[in-house]
Amino acid sequence: MASQNMPFIKNLASSDSKIRKSALASLHTFLSAKHIATTLSPIDILKLWKGLFYAMWMCDRAIPQQTLAQELADLIYILPRESVVPWLRGFWATMSREWTSIDVLRMEKFLLLVRRVVGASFRWMKGAQDGKADVSAATATKSKKAGKKGSGKEKSAWDAKRVDQVLDMLAEWPFALDEDVKEDSDSEEEEEPEADEDDEDAKPQHESLRKEKPEKKENKDPLHLLAKKIPAGLKIHVLDIWVDEAEKVGMLDFESDEEALKIVQRIIEKIEELEQRTVSPAIRVRSKDSLSDDRLPGNDKKPVEKEDEGWGGFDN
Repeated sequence: MASQNMPFIKNLASSDSKIRKSALASLHTFLSAKHIATTLSPIDILKLWKGLFYAMWMCDRAIPQQTLAQELADLIYILPRESVVPWLRGFWATMSREWTSIDVLRMEKFLLLVRRVVGASFRWMKGAQDGKADVSAATATKSKKAGKKGSGKEKSAWDAKRVDQVLDMLAEWPFALDEDVKEDSDSEEEEEPEADEDDEDAKPQHESLRKEKPEKKENKDPLHLLAKKIPAGLKIHVLDIWVDEAEKVGMLDFESDEEALKIVQRIIEKIEELEQRTVSPAIRVRSKDSLSDDRLPGNDKKPVEKEDEGWGGFDN
């Protein structure tokens, strides 16, 4: 089992920054081994993300927090392709579970972490281009600057399978419908009617029915044991930031990239459905605000009105 080879997890939550950095380096080496990364179970991934959550929790000062948030988001680029989606599911499950326990003083750095992971997920949808491996945010920025110097426009390189996986991830977690995240009615225990003590025929009949009642199948998926409802604050934050992160990866370049337009329209459809079906007024308002962003297709930019400077005196 992979969890037996993860002694560095506890060190991720150490109060000593040097120990945390060493543990994070060990995690990089651990995840870089394909034969290990592909055998990680959902439990293993949740353990790792819990350690990473507390690594961020213990991290102080703005610059180290920004660096750590980007490092955690970029972990998907050292994972084999088939391990990225389970890894991201572990992230969203961990954030959903821990969100309400984050205090006001620490909330800002976790908001940044979510932003970085959303951005990395969007960037991962582009996949490898021209036979090159996936790149992190820093490498992508350098290549983008270099590309501006050259002539001609780069062709879109969105990976259809990755796009489907990431959009399904958004629908499953931050854009999840309220009806989808509640427990199934079958999982709720039904109250059994009490038999009348004076009715001798009713008691044995009730006991026989209880014996014949089929046992309920236990859901062994560890993610099912976590948050049964995605925190509203987490949903609202993703609604606030997704357009910004989409713009950074070129997803809003509709004129030169028709595929990007299709991807954005699919995200818009998910948010529209969330707006219609959510029971939270705050989520409904933020959904409308997100959909009305001037950068999205179909939204005309509002003209900037010049302020009246008032009377400027007599002309000479």
